[in-house]
Amino acid sequence: MNAQSVIPAVDAMPLPAPYWLLKTLLIVTLILHLIAMNMMLGGVFMAFAAKIKSNKSEHFKKLFGDLSKKIPTLVAATVTLGVAPLLFLQVIYGQFFYTSSVLMGWFWFSVVVILIFAYYGFYYVAIKQETPSVKWIFFFSGILILLIGFFLSNNMTLMLEPSKWLAMYKKNPDGVNLNFSHAPLIPRYLHFLIAASAVGGLFTAILGVIKWDSDREYSHFLINAGSKWFWVSTLLQIVIGFVFLFSLPKDKTMLFMGGNAVATISFVVGLLGAVATIYFAVKVPKKSDPRKSVVWTASVTGLIIILMILGRDVLRNEYLKLYFKPENFVVSTQWTVMILFLILFIAGIALWLLMMKKYFSAKQTANEAD
Repeated sequence: MNAQSVIPAVDAMPLPAPYWLLKTLLIVTLILHLIAMNMMLGGVFMAFAAKIKSNKSEHFKKLFGDLSKKIPTLVAATVTLGVAPLLFLQVIYGQFFYTSSVLMGWFWFSVVVILIFAYYGFYYVAIKQETPSVKWIFFFSGILILLIGFFLSNNMTLMLEPSKWLAMYKKNPDGVNLNFSHAPLIPRYLHFLIAASAVGGLFTAILGVIKWDSDREYSHFLINAGSKWFWVSTLLQIVIGFVFLFSLPKDKTMLFMGGNAVATISFVVGLLGAVATIYFAVKVPKKSDPRKSVVWTASVTGLIIILMILGRDVLRNEYLKLYFKPENFVVSTQWTVMILFLILFIAGIALWLLMMKKYFSAKQTANEAD
């Protein structure tokens, strides 16, 4: 039995919008989700490191307090911004995504339960800062978030390999399968984790920029510590990125070596951008006013995230090219609904940005009052 025969048929319900529009919305919403996720997970890494060093410096103690109080908000943002790309993924790639979700059903369903416990732990730490057990509760909640990411990586890779599905189901039909036979799984997972770690350092440096006028000494500490964390993580990210690239099948690797224009441009510009951000970040401690360097680093990092998502999309399409035929979709565009969605989507993003601005300015005012 070939792989094609085990792939469910395309949903008979027509797409509510053209494929290109749904794909664009998938990429745009995924960018927003990954920015929030990287800030959240990277913030967890940075906060835990600060907690370990909190007995050495009051600045580290204060950093843990600042970051740990923001983590619950960032978890909420990550989950909220993750709903839209997940829905668009299901609409476009549902026949693949649903099947892989069934094959690892118990792990996939457990994500909600794990998230609830992690969320509760982060809230507890945010409220009970001085409780002796907060370090280990925070650590445990961080491990739970890493576990969710691992299950997500399994699902996103398993959906790309229909040729495995039948044998996997016959061997274990109880929904407890993971995709360990996929060679790039661990490098891919580490690639995401280290990217998040880098963004956590950058997020810390951005907090330093926000606090520049109210507490110059602490601001310098945040910018210097965050920038160092960022460039070290980015350097490691480059290494892991190459490991991930060469763990792919050769034909997939060659996509990024000239085989596909979008993938190659994403890889080359992303690599050059990473080197540039390291340069900006390394120069930070030598500047009396490093705020522009932080802004440049954040801007280039945002571009890198966009390029990596575009490259990832090319890779997914290459894996599924034998099975996924967008031209087979029946489209019945509901323009009224789509226009309303786009208006609400843009308004929602604007509201979210306004809320973030108010959130950080309120924190800033509270700190100044203290």
